[in-house]
Amino acid sequence: QVQLVESGGGLVQPGGSLRLSCAASGFTLDNFIVGWFRQAPGKEREGVSSVRPRDGSTYYADSVKGRFSISRDRAKNTVFLQMDYLTPEDAGMYYCAIDYHDLAYGTGWSSVDLYDFWGQGTQVTVSS
Repeated sequence: QVQLVESGGGLVQPGGSLRLSCAASGFTLDNFIVGWFRQAPGKEREGVSSVRPRDGSTYYADSVKGRFSISRDRAKNTVFLQMDYLTPEDAGMYYCAIDYHDLAYGTGWSSVDLYDFWGQGTQVTVSS
């Protein structure tokens, strides 16, 4: 059974850190582009970061550059999103997704429509 399971969300104070995990089962995550997205209430889903295994490219939204870092653990078949210096604007449901067709890279890395399979999400709350 193909699954993507996000974990690691929770409540954190402004300035704090969280590490999100996106664990895959039923397929090898390293064969596909993996993206992290977030969605706050009343807002559209937006791309946060992605990684393209074919050439090792990584992408970040301008709002998270320098604070977030995406990485892969091939042995664990997992992609991580390290989030530091969190602000209330970072709050929302975080999803990981995969692009089966290797289309979501370059300027299109954050296009929701290019991702084929999504996890259920993990909630991030940033509040004092």
